[in-house]
Amino acid sequence: MNLKDKVCIITGAARGIGEGIARRYVADGAKVAIADLRLADAEATANELTRAEPGKAIGVEMNVTDEAQVNAGVKKVVDTWGGVDVLVSNAGIQIVHEIENFPFAEWKKLLAIHLDGGFLTSKACIPHMYKKGSGAIIFMGSVHSKEASPLKSAYVTAKHGLLGLARVISKEGAEHGVRANVICPGFVRTPLVEKQIPEQAAELGISEKEVVEKIMLGETVDKEFTTIEDVAEVAWLFAAFPTNALTGQSLVVSHGWYMN
Repeated sequence: MNLKDKVCIITGAARGIGEGIARRYVADGAKVAIADLRLADAEATANELTRAEPGKAIGVEMNVTDEAQVNAGVKKVVDTWGGVDVLVSNAGIQIVHEIENFPFAEWKKLLAIHLDGGFLTSKACIPHMYKKGSGAIIFMGSVHSKEASPLKSAYVTAKHGLLGLARVISKEGAEHGVRANVICPGFVRTPLVEKQIPEQAAELGISEKEVVEKIMLGETVDKEFTTIEDVAEVAWLFAAFPTNALTGQSLVVSHGWYMN
């Protein structure tokens, strides 16, 4: 299994987990579009990747909640490389509040980025995959696709929703050779998670050390954070797997925090 010359779009890939997946894909010979909200950030990451692998990455400006911008970004990739083989819908944010204090505007913003983003990017890529008779769509879920935590009603709702979207794409795409999967990481120490530590400490009235040790890592088997490299390896597996045997499945990557 390999991704040699496969055309891949990764959203939210200028940094964090998305960047890690891009690095793993490029290392395996893929051509990767770094899609991010700010073109300068996307191009900076693409330029860094192309120092070692010239021609293997481009930057694409993409607000995943804007259908016109999503379509334009996918068109740029298709015009550059001739198609799309893999979509990794990774762009996401986190907002924490108790339900009774959750601003509706923030609820809608989070769901739009995770769910509308997953839908719009899939919708834009699927026709190109159907045309080729193959493709892989990978959603970045979370342990919160399976589990719930206080303060995260919008995030938990969005991540659960991605499971359903992946399953429908798997059913509809099977005859066209298109499969879909969800990666469900535990806590990965990215800027998104770093931001949550003081927020949750304030909301819960505990120390930041307690947030890390009890809230984030308390249910793991080894008190270790999941790494970007852990997640990138699973993203490579789902992208490179050659048949429909795994389609519609989700895989938890959480050091035993959640087991199913």
